[in-house]
Amino acid sequence: MPGDGMKRPIYLDHHATTPVDPRVLEAMQPWFCEDFGNASSATHLYGWRAEAAVEAAREALAEGIGAAEPAEIVFTSGTTEADNLALQGVLRAAVPRRDHLVTSAIEHPAVLDVARALEGEGFRVDRVPVDTRGLVDPDDVARALTDRTALVSVMTANSEIGTIQPIREIAARCRERGVLFHTDAAQAVGKLPVDVQADGVDLLSMCAHKLYGPKGVGALYVRAGRPKVRLRPLLYGGGHERGLRPGTLPVPLIVGFARALSLAREDLSEEAARLRALRDWLQSRLAGALDEVYVNGDPERRLPGNLNLSFVGVDADRLLPALPELALSTGSACASGSGEPSHVLAALGLPKRRVRSAVRFGLGRGNDRAQIERAAERVIEEVSRARRTVPLERD
Repeated sequence: MPGDGMKRPIYLDHHATTPVDPRVLEAMQPWFCEDFGNASSATHLYGWRAEAAVEAAREALAEGIGAAEPAEIVFTSGTTEADNLALQGVLRAAVPRRDHLVTSAIEHPAVLDVARALEGEGFRVDRVPVDTRGLVDPDDVARALTDRTALVSVMTANSEIGTIQPIREIAARCRERGVLFHTDAAQAVGKLPVDVQADGVDLLSMCAHKLYGPKGVGALYVRAGRPKVRLRPLLYGGGHERGLRPGTLPVPLIVGFARALSLAREDLSEEAARLRALRDWLQSRLAGALDEVYVNGDPERRLPGNLNLSFVGVDADRLLPALPELALSTGSACASGSGEPSHVLAALGLPKRRVRSAVRFGLGRGNDRAQIERAAERVIEEVSRARRTVPLERD
C-alpha cells in the first residue's frame, strides 16, 4: 500500500470522503458476524432482527432530513446511484408527456453525466448558468421550465467551491409549475440543517461516507403524497425497497449510515462553528502571506469546512505533489483523474490561470488548529518557491 511506513499526511480532503467514526464502526460490528441475517428473511429470528435494524435506521434517517415518514427513504449503494434513480427514474416514468430536465452547469458528474446520457436518448436538457460566486438564480430556473419539464435537479452544496444554493426558492418555483424538484445533498447532509418538507424537496440524494459513515451505502428520499412521485426502477429483481431498488440490503452499512447521521446532528452547529473558524483563520493566514490569492465560490454562503483558493502563478497539479504531507485536491474526487479543467470553476467564468491554480481545502472533524497552522506554513513555502521559479501570471 502506498504510504506504508511513512507518516500519514494531514487530511484536508473531507469533501472526497471521511474516515469512519469509531462509534459508527462499533454500531456496525455486530451486524457482520453475530446478527448477520437477511432483512428479507421473514421466517426466523435472524431475519427479523435484521429487518428491525433496517427499519430503525430508516426511521432515524427520515427524522434526520425532516421526512414525513420512514417509507420515503429508499436505500441505494450511494449518492451516484440515488442521483441516477432520481433522474432516470422520473424522466422515464414521465415520457411521453414530459421529457425535459433542467439542471445547473455546476452539478456533480453523477448528475451531469446522467443528463448527457438522457440527451443522447432524445430527452431535452437545459443547464442553467451560475453567477461568479457559483449561485443559481431561481428565476433562471423558472424561465427554463416548460409544460414538458418533468424534473429540476440542483445540488444543495457544491463539492468543489462549497457554495450553498437557494434550494427552498428553487423548489418553490418548481412547485408553482407542477414540476418535481431533486437535490443532490451529499455534501450538505450532516453538515447543514436539512429539512425536505420545509424546503419543498421532492427527491433528495445522500450517502454515508461524506459524514463519517461507511462507503457503499446511500439513500434517495422520495416524497410520498400528492402529487405522486413516479419512478421507473433502474434494476429489477426481488421487489426490495418498494420495488425501486432490488438487492439484499447491506444491514451493517445501513446501521452505520443511521448512526453517522445521528452523531453529526448531535453537534452540527458546534462543529460547523469550529470548522468555520479554522477555515477563516487558514484563509486569512494564506491571503496575508501571499499575493494574488483568490477565493472561488461565494465567500459567505458556503460549507463551513470548504475553502477553494486560486494561487495565481502556480500550477495546482504541480503544487500538490510538492506537498506530500498534506492530503489536498484540485476538485471533485470523481473527476480529479480526468486531466480536464474543473467544469465548476469554468462555469464561474474564471480566467484559465485562476482555474489552473485552484486548490480545494476540505476541513473536517479530525482537523485541529495545529494541523491547520502546519498546512498554512507548508502551502506558503511551496507557493512562494513555485513563484520564484515561474514568473507570476496576472489576471
